[in-house]
Amino acid sequence: MPQISAFRGLRFNLGQVGSLSNVVAPPYDVIDPELQQQLYDANEHNVVRLILNRDEPGDDDHQNRYTRAARLLKDWHRDGALVTESDPAIYVYHQHYTANGQEYTRRGFMCRCRLERFGEGNIYPHEETHGGAKADRLKLWKACRANLSQIFGLYPDNFNQAQVILEGAVAGHAPLEATDHLGVVNQLWPVTDIETITMLEAAMAQLPIYIADGHHRYETACNYRDEVAATWREQHGEDLPDDHPANFVLMMCVSMSDPGMQVLPTHRLFRGLPAMTAADLTEKLGDCFETEAAGNGPDRAISLWEEIELEDEQGTMAFYTAEDDAWTLARLTKTGEAKLAEVASDRSDDWRGLGVSILHRLVMDTLLDAPNLPAPKYVRALEEVPTGLKEGDSAGRDLTGQQGSGGRFEIGCLVMPATVEHIRQISSNGERMPAKSTYFYPKVLSGLVINPLE
Repeated sequence: MPQISAFRGLRFNLGQVGSLSNVVAPPYDVIDPELQQQLYDANEHNVVRLILNRDEPGDDDHQNRYTRAARLLKDWHRDGALVTESDPAIYVYHQHYTANGQEYTRRGFMCRCRLERFGEGNIYPHEETHGGAKADRLKLWKACRANLSQIFGLYPDNFNQAQVILEGAVAGHAPLEATDHLGVVNQLWPVTDIETITMLEAAMAQLPIYIADGHHRYETACNYRDEVAATWREQHGEDLPDDHPANFVLMMCVSMSDPGMQVLPTHRLFRGLPAMTAADLTEKLGDCFETEAAGNGPDRAISLWEEIELEDEQGTMAFYTAEDDAWTLARLTKTGEAKLAEVASDRSDDWRGLGVSILHRLVMDTLLDAPNLPAPKYVRALEEVPTGLKEGDSAGRDLTGQQGSGGRFEIGCLVMPATVEHIRQISSNGERMPAKSTYFYPKVLSGLVINPLE
């Protein structure tokens, strides 16, 4: 079973760096150049300088954004901007946010979690990953020797018993607090009480963990552990000790039953397709979908999504064709279900029932005959869909290593998100959803606590 434990984290010394709000950042893969600059300007100790340092002219194998991050981490610790927790702690983490006009609080905790390769224990992935992101993170971890951001894990706990233990421990205690760039209020309480930690470890001992966000970083943690273990054997002639920090990864754990849990959609803007009109698209979809014209113009995405969300069917999606500036609403038919079962016979009914599976395996790979497209642009904020369709693709490599073509997006798609229950079912089947099937809002912040790996 997954083993969690307390650890002595590195935290910012607020007496030296000032407001916690000015030194935290969202995960590296949602930081665009504009936000990166804002975070750089917010504070000379902002954690973005560690998790996503800038490329600079003259960078080479010995001097680059990874080595700069490592040097800064060492300097900040030496100079007292970062301090080590006096005792091993579990970090209770609340996020207060607004979504769809309602206020929510998501409650969880950060801990060290012993690494298990996927398929070898009770830690399960739910999405496919891309090799480039894993290579990027491995370079950073090898340079810094620390987890700078946490994995986001979900666990089944119908009555939230594990979290209740921690809520009792922090009741009446003032939290550390940071408000992020989206207005989400993040609160943190270090819990060092041994009895509380022991009770939590016991409550979590028999529960599986499903990776919600951070698949690339989790697989990177396993790869990093293996490299450290190989070096250790060469130097010491024995296996890496069980308690070595490289055997663990920093994880944020949230109950699947937490009332603050929200899963939002990730829409797609596709690169590399030939130009086509709505009529061309409808012809290709054939009798696998019922289609209807759904308006024109990129801005129609906003109201059209409201209609799709209200319908709440995984097989309902909307396509924008740039050639004629038109939207097409498409609903999966029984014929389409049969075709998907044929082309995805290696997958379960649960997997084939996902909107993102229908989109990628049936529509893009089969009906449009485009199985080897570049990765689409994944759009999490609905208002960014019209922007992307109007402005087109940015040329060159973005900060997370994804290549943009510089042309227009020929097709955009609004697609339903997977649910927490989908994650549990499909992950337990040993399957993975297509990449970016889910968007857990809000993102967990980097910079609240760092997990040293040596």
